Amino acid sequence: MSDALTLPAELRERAGKGASRTLRREGRVPAVIYGGKEEPTTIHVEEKLLVKQLGTGHFMNSIVMIEVGGKTLRTLPKDVALHPVSDRPLHVDFLRLSKDAKIEVAVPVVFVNEEASPGLKRGGVLNIVRHELELVCEADKIPGEIQIDVTGLEVGDSIHISHVTLPSGSESAITDRDFTIATVVAPSALKRSDAEAADAEAAEEGEGEAEG
Repeated sequence: MSDALTLPAELRERAGKGASRTLRREGRVPAVIYGGKEEPTTIHVEEKLLVKQLGTGHFMNSIVMIEVGGKTLRTLPKDVALHPVSDRPLHVDFLRLSKDAKIEVAVPVVFVNEEASPGLKRGGVLNIVRHELELVCEADKIPGEIQIDVTGLEVGDSIHISHVTLPSGSESAITDRDFTIATVVAPSALKRSDAEAADAEAAEEGEGEAEG
């Protein structure tokens, strides 16, 4: 699981676009905490600290403990609005979590032991269909990544979700099909050479029939 992050915040006294612009000029980012059968809590956080946490690469899959008004709220980031030109964060949505909550998250996939795949060693290519898996996880057991072992895979082999052992507390959000995550395919050059060989073989057979 990704380590929990801590983010100090202050309550927002005023709402609206004008108030939000003022906060951004002061180096703050407006945000809201919602969910948990409670009224939304409007807050603002320090832009520099938020940018630093976004740079970890796992912010969206991390529990974020927001310290505001003398309380610590357990949350999960759900959306970060970025400026279209500068990529500065403009607004953040956080989902309030209870300890026993189950949530849907996108968890990155990492492939390991590629050197142990005969298909890849012979020049095959790992064609990744899904770089992330949509999982339903217990709130305190969100994995930072899912490792998939490609040992023994040959050209033409595929990896489906049924082949993956998910960590305790996680299950696939997609349950109606055994979807493909990756396949080992022949490189285009190999495909071309196979096609050319087939064409040559067909031509030779045609010439033999004509002579007969």
